[in-house]
Amino acid sequence: MKKNLWMAVAVAFLLVGCVKDDSSSEYNKPALYWYKKVAESITASNLDKADEYYLSLKSEHMRSPLLPTAIIMLAHGHMEQEEYLMANYYFDEYNKRFATSDGREYADFMKLKSAFLGVSDINKDQKLMLDTLANADKFVLRHPGSPYDPLVKTIMVRLHMSQYLLNENIAALYDRIGKQEGAKIYRTKNSQSPLNLSDIDLPEKGILSRVFD
Repeated sequence: MKKNLWMAVAVAFLLVGCVKDDSSSEYNKPALYWYKKVAESITASNLDKADEYYLSLKSEHMRSPLLPTAIIMLAHGHMEQEEYLMANYYFDEYNKRFATSDGREYADFMKLKSAFLGVSDINKDQKLMLDTLANADKFVLRHPGSPYDPLVKTIMVRLHMSQYLLNENIAALYDRIGKQEGAKIYRTKNSQSPLNLSDIDLPEKGILSRVFD
């Protein structure tokens, strides 16, 4: 019995060694090989593996014409999985390395959309909201007359609306506990908003993401 156990352990180590040897041969492959691996992994929703294959493609074929498409595929793959920070990483990567004028406009918009969709809780994501508003302003200045302009303006209105309602809720909370000075601070912020309370219908749950539904 004991002998059989040790034999099983030895076989297990041998199999592990074989697997390691096989995986270590995954280098010095054609660019198309890595590109296909990236695409297959994204299709299988294995984004960790797709990221690894992209690194191999990038390190072995840094001038490959397949790289820009692989980056955009990965960015969209991470957006589909609601991994917006990783999506933004790839849009930044695309802009830094490959973006033409039209390509930069598209990547800037998609990064803005990704950041907007990343706002899941207006109470916790206030900095992200403010950063996204600032980037939306930059987009409008950088890409005048963009075909994405109506969506960007809608993003801005939704974020201003959410910020306004958040400030009003905080002010109302201060009113309830008798701290009028605190309430005044947040209503002063709202006085500087491009929106008025009369402009806002109380939003349904998930109204931010519904911009792109």
